[in-house]
Amino acid sequence: EVDATMDTLFGDHVSYRKFFDDLKKAVAANEKSAVAAMVDYPFQARIAGKAVKLRDAAHFVADYDKIVTAKVKKAVADQSYETLFANWQGVSIGDGEVWFSGVGDANVIKITAIND
Repeated sequence: EVDATMDTLFGDHVSYRKFFDDLKKAVAANEKSAVAAMVDYPFQARIAGKAVKLRDAAHFVADYDKIVTAKVKKAVADQSYETLFANWQGVSIGDGEVWFSGVGDANVIKITAIND
């Protein structure tokens, strides 16, 4: 069912499933650089209640533990592919803790939001 939804919304579920699987592995292994490489920059993050614009992966890695909090890690760990929520805005993990979608002209899948 999720495959059909992804196909309808984005034209392809295979690349979204791979992205989700790769993200789960990277977060579980605390691979900060791998997660940072999956983010769409510039990236708007909330750190200590303030909106912060991160320009690149180096800045994301530096603030990783403030962005990818225990709540976010748990949401990613507990999420199964079969229960992902998807709409025109993208794909949501948990209760919106992480959003990812195809971005830019090339429609490259990237993390577009992380909400603690």
